[in-house]
Amino acid sequence: MKYIQKSAEPTSLSTWKIKQGAKIPTWKSFRRTVVKDQLLETLLKEQGYICCYCGVAIDKGNCHIEHFKPQGKDETVRFDYFNLIVSCQGEDDKPRVPVHCGHQKDKDNWYDEKLLVSPLIANCGEFFKYSAAGEILPTEETSKKVAAETTIEKLALNIPKLQRMRKAAIDAELELLVDEDFNEEEIRNIIKDYLELNDDGKYQPFCATIVYILENYYL
Repeated sequence: MKYIQKSAEPTSLSTWKIKQGAKIPTWKSFRRTVVKDQLLETLLKEQGYICCYCGVAIDKGNCHIEHFKPQGKDETVRFDYFNLIVSCQGEDDKPRVPVHCGHQKDKDNWYDEKLLVSPLIANCGEFFKYSAAGEILPTEETSKKVAAETTIEKLALNIPKLQRMRKAAIDAELELLVDEDFNEEEIRNIIKDYLELNDDGKYQPFCATIVYILENYYL
């Protein structure tokens, strides 16, 4: 999981909300609007085009706007920009199998403020570890372990599909390390590249996973 640093609310969304007045519109009524398209693009750029939970590469065609705190539990957060992030698996993906990340959370109608690790907190990455086999694991730190375990389970972050994808990303990077025989300084530069947006404004898929592996096994 990679920290999402929220920017200011887009002017187009602010203006749209003012026009709606005191009544909170339904999310369905917002579905096919220019403002929603602009919002989605802003959120994607904010996240560097990776899923807010698993870190897979996403674009407009394979993602959905996720309410971190579900709107069904609190309608006042429905259009709260600071509650909106982007998860993989699009709105119209059928079938969504296997379901994970935001759709898994919504399917189970699950939300627990204390047990759901938020990508909107700066230290979210400290809750998780990764293995070279592509597993996501809870940290051993007592204060974070239960929330990490619960988040992994409730968002289905360790399903075989995601493990295979993480392992493929790890293996591709490690193969380069072996072939090129990088020294410590060069590995630190590789880590720096994974932590930064590329020239297209995107993070590398599973960048948090690869950074963990490099920092903990190769430095």
